[in-house]
Amino acid sequence: MIKEEFKPFTPAESNVAEFTIKSILLGCIAGIIFGAATVYLALKAGLTVSASIPIAVLAITLGKKFFKTTILENNIIQTTGSAGESIAAGVVFTLPGFLFLSTDIGGQSSGEAFFNYMTILILAILGGVLGTMMMIPLRRSLIVKEHDTLPYPEGTACASVLKAGERGGSFACTAFWGLGFAMIYALLQKVFHVISEAPTWVTTQANKFLPSAQVSGEITPEYMGVGYIIGPKIAGVLVAGGVLAWLGLIPLLATLIDPALAAHQLVKLGLLADITKAGGSVGWNPATQTFSDYPLAIYQAYVKQIGAGAVAAGGFITLLKTIPTIISSFKDSLGSIKEGKTVAETKRTDRDLSLKVVGVGSLALIILVAVLPQIPSNGILSNLLIGVLVVLFGAFFVTVSSRIVGLIGSSNNPISGMTIATIMGTCLVFIAVGWTGKVYEPMALVVGGMICIAAANAGATSQDLKTGYIIGATPRYQQIALFIGVIVSSIVIGLTVRILDTPTPEMLAQGIKHAIGTELYSAPQATLMATLIKGMLSFNLDWQYVLVGVFIAITIELCGINSLSFAVGAYLPLSTTLPIFVGGAIKGIVDWKERKKVKTPEEEELGPGNLFATGLVAGGALAGVVVAILMVIPSVRSNLSKVDVQPLFTRWFGAGGYELLGVLIFLFMGFVLYNISKKKNEAEDIVK
Repeated sequence: MIKEEFKPFTPAESNVAEFTIKSILLGCIAGIIFGAATVYLALKAGLTVSASIPIAVLAITLGKKFFKTTILENNIIQTTGSAGESIAAGVVFTLPGFLFLSTDIGGQSSGEAFFNYMTILILAILGGVLGTMMMIPLRRSLIVKEHDTLPYPEGTACASVLKAGERGGSFACTAFWGLGFAMIYALLQKVFHVISEAPTWVTTQANKFLPSAQVSGEITPEYMGVGYIIGPKIAGVLVAGGVLAWLGLIPLLATLIDPALAAHQLVKLGLLADITKAGGSVGWNPATQTFSDYPLAIYQAYVKQIGAGAVAAGGFITLLKTIPTIISSFKDSLGSIKEGKTVAETKRTDRDLSLKVVGVGSLALIILVAVLPQIPSNGILSNLLIGVLVVLFGAFFVTVSSRIVGLIGSSNNPISGMTIATIMGTCLVFIAVGWTGKVYEPMALVVGGMICIAAANAGATSQDLKTGYIIGATPRYQQIALFIGVIVSSIVIGLTVRILDTPTPEMLAQGIKHAIGTELYSAPQATLMATLIKGMLSFNLDWQYVLVGVFIAITIELCGINSLSFAVGAYLPLSTTLPIFVGGAIKGIVDWKERKKVKTPEEEELGPGNLFATGLVAGGALAGVVVAILMVIPSVRSNLSKVDVQPLFTRWFGAGGYELLGVLIFLFMGFVLYNISKKKNEAEDIVK
């Protein structure tokens, strides 16, 4: 039986406006917005949400209405903008690790000097370009040849959005309502402080039943939105890890471990200056041998390392489960190159950039890594090795990433597992050539960071190319747009990271120089990467705690549960995962109600609930970024403090009443999300 040739939405012979100045500019603006929002969300929660579908919705709403864009121009907007989210995820998951590497006598990290704007910018651009570049020879193999076997869920959904917009209908209004609601909520919470930021319930250390247990929640719109989008199952597994850590491990360890021993452990980790000096984020009192914040002290001293071990094991398990996919995809990519199908063909929809771009680009990348002064170095020869490792690991994991997201989607891409494997492989190479000690730690992080960025961007690039294949885009224009999106987004991503890292006056008073790594922006993945590098190159890892986490992850996996999601939940504060679970629970209730009506639960990204939740994520995250930028300016910070109503509300309602008010407003937002989720959306009828 002859296989019918695939016909795209826009025929190859059509002459439709595509790669235009307005499409590139609009795409760059979208990339900047969602890149900044992703940096904020990833630093806060260690999670990201795919930006491709929201950008596609905005493209067909704003672009078509105000700029008269075509479907192919809207695709270029979405393609260019999507680079921001993927680059931001790769950067945040690794590069803050520079702050957490081994410290010198003065307490400064060996990598702190490299946590500057120029180094972040260069590594973001090089990693992003690597991810896009390595996908050029893979497009025909994975996107075209395996169109029927690799669905690329987000890419297919984006194509549906673009086609729906071309045929008519308006459904972005719901997303804009969510964005507006989140902005108003965030204004009340972060500027006027009408809403408590993190209501908390803590038991005392002297409690006989559950000492130093803590339940808290950062009741923000972006967390509720993320929970709704990822659904009840993943949100439930995430919060389960937090429940084990904060209501199980911490009370147990607080009972068994003497506070002085915990203080010594905090000193060893560099989180407490001296056991004889009072202070630190945990409020250590050497006179009474007590902490003002017992749960945080136990979490930082022990549970965080247990969580790191669990995340590492969960990442490896996820990677091991994809080994058959890894082998087959790598074989297919080699076969595709041997077939010599990289020459541009006559059909517009078959035109890729030349394979020479990959060869010359790889060589240029190795040279740049070797000579640029902003990149950690121990001589040009050592950096040549780093460049070679980046290209080799990049070629492998870009292939792996593309194949995996083709099957299970970008949201489930095991980027952490690939980065862990890269870092451990790099450290083993370093050890083999005698490169041990803290001087080589930043160099190992460079390799891991660039591969993480490349793999994340390769996943997003694959989804974009799938969208383009379905609607009939020109691949070479998409590939050029992705290169532009990588560069423009990286400029703003680096700035956002540096701004969010600016410590508050309260932090400076405690001697804290970086906001990243504190409760404000915990950066869980980056901390894990730094922990692995330090442990391997110094042979001084606290394996007893790490291995507890490893076996917790193995136990959870043997129970048939996603160990990586559980491990991330155990690593993060419960204040992060609990509000995410609330969003997931709302999604679960909506699905349950629809099943009772013998309907199919809302699975489409175009459903009203998902669109409103997307608005909550974007609005809440953007508001967080804007407020963080404003708080950097002393005069603005001083003026904002004048409109703070928290002292007044606390006087009226008491501390507990003020926090209860915040919880009630958060639940009201959940009620609004629930009601909107039940409404019929015009777009669903169009797409279906």
